[in-house]
Amino acid sequence: MEAILIPISFFLFVFAIVYLYYTTRNKERMALIEKGAEASIFFSEMKGKGPSAGKIVILNLALVLICIGVAIFIAAILEEIGLEEDIAYPGCIFIMSGLGLLIGFFLTKKMEKED
Repeated sequence: MEAILIPISFFLFVFAIVYLYYTTRNKERMALIEKGAEASIFFSEMKGKGPSAGKIVILNLALVLICIGVAIFIAAILEEIGLEEDIAYPGCIFIMSGLGLLIGFFLTKKMEKED
């Protein structure tokens, strides 16, 4: 019975986040419209300027996945040396994932400066 609670809880959690996001966004937009703001403020002014959001997401995802792969490789080497598996794998994965995100941040910043 407990095994079914995890997926149900996950989907309820995701639904709650999406629901709160859209209802809050709708309330914010309705308040701006009531004050007489134009609808153009809802759309991004950054079209054609800088890297697109898709490129940034793909860059960060690629770097994190590469770093996780390297982390697993390093953890396997550390395990052979004598470090416990329970320490080597999570530690290496978290450190390398953070490093990948940090590298992605600096590359994104560099891409924005170039454009």
